[in-house]
Amino acid sequence: MSLTLRTTLGYTEAVIDGDGGLKRFYQIASVLSDELNAAFTNKEDDFDAISWAFHLNQYNLTLQYSIYNGISLFPTKATDARKRENEAVVQLANVLQGKLLNLDMHPR
Repeated sequence: MSLTLRTTLGYTEAVIDGDGGLKRFYQIASVLSDELNAAFTNKEDDFDAISWAFHLNQYNLTLQYSIYNGISLFPTKATDARKRENEAVVQLANVLQGKLLNLDMHPR
């Protein structure tokens, strides 16, 4: 698992796990809600993608799972995102990466 940052769409998207499946998506969602106190505000589940918007601190972000692209994190407003929201994506992705590595090394 390696973190990849993309900005080609006009906002920052952090690909947390390009090969991640549903189990990993739910694991990340659990870390967000249980350890970081993120409040999920909107959940959209389609047959090939899941997008869950959440509020963390003063930022509105989205965690997404796609069967084609894996698991990513980006500002909910996408191209209308402020610079601080894009920076928050990078910071949160790095925090999540550390927490996931720790979980992988010390499974419960």
